[in-house]
Amino acid sequence: MSTSQDLPIVNEPVPSLSRWDDAELLRLTSMVRQKSLFYWNGPQNIALQEEFRKHYPLRHLFTTSSGSAALHVAVASLRLKPGDEVIVSPLTDMGSLIGILFQQGVPVFTDIDPATCNTDPEKALEAITPRTRAIMAVHLAGNPCDMSSLTAIAKAHGIAVIEDCAQSWGARHNGVPVGLLGDISCYSFNDFKHLSCGDGGVVGTNRDDLGNGLSKWGDKCYDRTTATRDPEDLAANYRMGEPLAAVAAAQLTRHDSIVSRRVRNGTRLTEQIGDISGIRPTLTRAGDTHSYWFYLFRLDRSAFRVSRESFADALRQQGVAANPGYLPMPVYRYRVFRHHNFFGGTWPARDLGATTMDYTKVCCPVAEEILSDCITLPINEAMTDTYIDKVARAIRHVADTLRRP
Repeated sequence: MSTSQDLPIVNEPVPSLSRWDDAELLRLTSMVRQKSLFYWNGPQNIALQEEFRKHYPLRHLFTTSSGSAALHVAVASLRLKPGDEVIVSPLTDMGSLIGILFQQGVPVFTDIDPATCNTDPEKALEAITPRTRAIMAVHLAGNPCDMSSLTAIAKAHGIAVIEDCAQSWGARHNGVPVGLLGDISCYSFNDFKHLSCGDGGVVGTNRDDLGNGLSKWGDKCYDRTTATRDPEDLAANYRMGEPLAAVAAAQLTRHDSIVSRRVRNGTRLTEQIGDISGIRPTLTRAGDTHSYWFYLFRLDRSAFRVSRESFADALRQQGVAANPGYLPMPVYRYRVFRHHNFFGGTWPARDLGATTMDYTKVCCPVAEEILSDCITLPINEAMTDTYIDKVARAIRHVADTLRRP
């Protein structure tokens, strides 16, 4: 017969979300009565931008089909030349990199801060060359980058800062929402993000030189204001149709409630496990707000008598939805980078002499170490204080049980 000691500490499943309700249905009902579902001057796209600006007051906005598309639009607006460089974290999604490569730019991977898991400003500074055009600040899992340092570096060198806010809805640096600190910012409505319409994105800026005509970089370089079809640049089609915009606009009305609960849950967990020997939660700097797309902590493997994988397995036995690791490897070790297989097995920027970058020689030791010792946990707004407390107790129990004598 089982005893209470045999039962897992977290004796309930991960709380599930009810993400859409009457707010989305109301907007969708209104949408299907429209004469057109095209984005330009569409009432749902207009509503989306109005709701968005309540949280992120950016003058120039363009809604996109995905967060990756938003990042491509941002990079395209900088008008890179072949071989121009963009500094970026090796712990990111391919969506951060696709636009750079398609614009014949060169992603330059720099190592990260071991405490915050974001771009180390000193490493970014060391990587700047005459070809550097931008730093892409990826706010990993909702933890803000050190934007004060990154923007100061960029200003001193006359380069731009692109903020990748895909994972960081509601995060703040020194009290300012991320996305309002760099030159141009990108957000994602992917199905797995804080806010979702299935897939979609927004790119925005307060810089008029980048913002005037921003839409052309995601709308085939057409001028919708004059209905002129004589494109002066090559641009993709990344428009967001009205159905997605309707859902995204409704989602934005929940922005603060979703973010505040995630902040509360992530902060509560950190407060309870931060003193456990051998457990190192991600550092959030004083004055910053981490919005917790997921929860990451590092394991001091020397403190425990088992591997990271065995530690995560012990957590799962206690009912914690723990995953050993985050990405399987730093992005520069993906096959597409190792083989420089960007365009039909070639890389024109390098083949034609615009860059000498060789990704087989890139190594970011801190990033690789983090991926070898981190454990990630889900965080969502449906989790109660009781659930978070159980997770914290389970982590403490496993750490105490598996710690080296």
